[in-house]
Amino acid sequence: MRDKPFPVMVTGGAGYIGSHAVLSLLDAGWPVVVVDTLATGFRWAVPDAATFVQGDVADVGLMTEVIREYGIGAILHFAGSLLVEESTRDPLKYYRNNTAASRSLIEAAVAGGVRHFVFSSTAATYGVPETVPVPEAAPKSPINPYGRSKLMTEEILADAAGVHPFNYCALRYFNVAGADPKGRSGQSTRGATHLIHIAAEAATGKRDHVGVYGSDYATPDGTGVRDYIHVSDLADAHVHALEHLIAQPGDNLTLNCGYGHGYSVLEVLDAVDRVTNRHIARRMVGRRAGDPDALVADNRAILSTLPWRPRYDDLHQIVSDALSWERTLTERGLREG
Repeated sequence: MRDKPFPVMVTGGAGYIGSHAVLSLLDAGWPVVVVDTLATGFRWAVPDAATFVQGDVADVGLMTEVIREYGIGAILHFAGSLLVEESTRDPLKYYRNNTAASRSLIEAAVAGGVRHFVFSSTAATYGVPETVPVPEAAPKSPINPYGRSKLMTEEILADAAGVHPFNYCALRYFNVAGADPKGRSGQSTRGATHLIHIAAEAATGKRDHVGVYGSDYATPDGTGVRDYIHVSDLADAHVHALEHLIAQPGDNLTLNCGYGHGYSVLEVLDAVDRVTNRHIARRMVGRRAGDPDALVADNRAILSTLPWRPRYDDLHQIVSDALSWERTLTERGLREG
């Protein structure tokens, strides 16, 4: 397809961010093989243009066979568990699904001659940052098993790339939100905890209020400030990272993915009110342990390293796309799979 050198495996490609990365790859002409257990993802989220394999990335034998059969040359790895609060209650699940499973996938990649690996990491690797915006060189002090499980995988990649002929890029996401502007995919997983997703559920009648956790932060309105990146911009960053790794086989990268500015919880909810022309009920509750006042990316490194430039850095669009997708879910009953 358009002289692309090899197919790309996307693990977790039936999930929220993974499905958008699949769309970005296909839009750029890449052949794509999606691997997903469908434990939380949806078969309908995988476009017909992609090959689908139902399976677990922890199965080294299966991954080795998929890599061989399809001639996989690169992996975009999204599969894993991602609920911070759940990770504090069931840490072993996170070390199994995130760290151990990733190690197994990397083993299969090395054995199969895969040369490029893009990893879905997280700003949770920083813990409570000392400075904001947060640069990639900031201390890594994760405060929950989710962040630790991702940081461990970054370290495994670095060690493996030091002795095997492949390179990698770890992309540390800040707060991912929104949905494909063309309506092809969006956040569909039940129980998702992202603020904009929760607000979209409230705006479409699936919730009667939105909880605001803490109103005494050192921010202009007292609520926590976060850097919200549109999921389609994030997906595009993965494609640019992949193409950089191919062009620069000696490079290994760790890059923040964010816009470099943030919005408070109340600013986000006000934006939803403006888009829907109705008021969402807010319920003020206590702080959650470990939540920083503000978490905003220093994104200078990604802007100087990759040709990636955000196309959807607009809170109104992020909210509008999330709401549009939430209505689509209701109309089509897509969460039922």
